[in-house]
Amino acid sequence: MFFAISEAFSSIRDFMEAGGSVLWLIAILVFFMWAMIFERIWYFSHGHEYYVSDLASKWNNRTDKTSWHALQIREKMLSQAKVAINQNLTIIQTCVVLAPLFGLLGTVTGMIEVFQVMAFNGGGDARAMAGGVSKATLPTMAGMVVALSGVFASIYLSSASDRHTNDLRELIKRDL
Repeated sequence: MFFAISEAFSSIRDFMEAGGSVLWLIAILVFFMWAMIFERIWYFSHGHEYYVSDLASKWNNRTDKTSWHALQIREKMLSQAKVAINQNLTIIQTCVVLAPLFGLLGTVTGMIEVFQVMAFNGGGDARAMAGGVSKATLPTMAGMVVALSGVFASIYLSSASDRHTNDLRELIKRDL
């Protein structure tokens, strides 16, 4: 088991070295993005039900639910709940947008390295050029993989957010 773990870390280290320094930026971005995604998943599965039950009890304990003032309080409660439900979704979507841009940055820096090798060696060293092209390709691939995984998670979280918002509207009904 220890051999498998050390082999996995060795493979990750080799991949990071082959892709250049921009892969470290992508790695930091992916850890941050997935930390935000897991936070939202935890909130929807554990923390949200307590928040909703507290909100519903506050609304149901009110005697006046039909006046203009009561309806404004209801809208305020729904708006605050929507802010809590949608918290960190824009950060996740921003990370999804940044991932391919970081991949593109890796492509540019890898191609600059290729041109530097060509200028230094007189343009004839194919092996050195292949290494530079590899450094240009790996960050692009990594950025796209990060973006795709983030897109799927973002779509799931957005639909969960809409579902929880609609459920909350049904739970806190106004009496006519």
